[in-house]
Amino acid sequence: MAGLIVAVVLVLFALFVAAKTIRIIPQARAGVVERLGRYSRTLSPGLNIVVPFVDRVRPLIDLREQVVTFPPQPVITQDNVSVQIDTVLYFTITDPRAATYEVANPLQAIEQLTVTTLRNIIGSLTLEETLTSRDQVNDQLRVVLDERTGKWGIRINGVELKSIDPPATIQEAMEKQMRAERDRRAAILNAEGVKQSQILTAEGEKQSAILRAEGSKEAAVLKAQGDSQAIETVFKAIHEGDPDPELLSYQYLQMLPRIAEGSANKIWIVPSEFTQALSRLGNQLLPSGPQAPAPPEQPGADGRA
Repeated sequence: MAGLIVAVVLVLFALFVAAKTIRIIPQARAGVVERLGRYSRTLSPGLNIVVPFVDRVRPLIDLREQVVTFPPQPVITQDNVSVQIDTVLYFTITDPRAATYEVANPLQAIEQLTVTTLRNIIGSLTLEETLTSRDQVNDQLRVVLDERTGKWGIRINGVELKSIDPPATIQEAMEKQMRAERDRRAAILNAEGVKQSQILTAEGEKQSAILRAEGSKEAAVLKAQGDSQAIETVFKAIHEGDPDPELLSYQYLQMLPRIAEGSANKIWIVPSEFTQALSRLGNQLLPSGPQAPAPPEQPGADGRA
């Protein structure tokens, strides 16, 4: 019976020793081994053998990228405006040994370093520059933090300003300024629209006037060409018809009343050719026989009635 108890105790002891000897490290984890209180080595992922009761494995360290959100911190800008800034930090542990022995509390150290660095950077910027230069602030924060945390075995992958909250009075003033700016832009756009409308209207009137003038010009040219062709046709017809002097005299007498038409005509000048046309017409109307001699011509003499 005693031998059975001893055997059971030995088996349990052997299992305990085996559990202390064999350590399985998951992927993206690392274990720091201390031998008799001093750093010995770092366990990599997979199956590892340690010396029981001599080696001690510290809590495993996560090697994946980690995200930490810090609470809002009051920061004063260059123009003495206090703002609340939330930051988000992305970091990765690259050296488990340094992260274990170089710094006591890595997260607290990073938080305090972020706050002090942020105050230094924001203190050199105005409120407007702070609100419009987030990318520059992020880059400066990342460079400074990465330089300082390198000896801790920590790599800073990025720092983001989550929010920047100025005081309520400043926010109200900024909103009024934004509304005024929007109103100014709306007025400018309206004025530009009116200007373009007037320009287009003037251009349209100009083009319309030009087209009307060109139409009047073409109409006058066509009318003149028509009159010219009509006169040419009449002149050609007269010469081709070879009219006798009596027909021309008759047409001349028909045109005389039209010359005297009009209420403003007070004096009617009878040209000297009138007596010649009248005598020729009379000769045509008289019976055939000896013609009476035509009255002598009075060149340059006009009768008045």
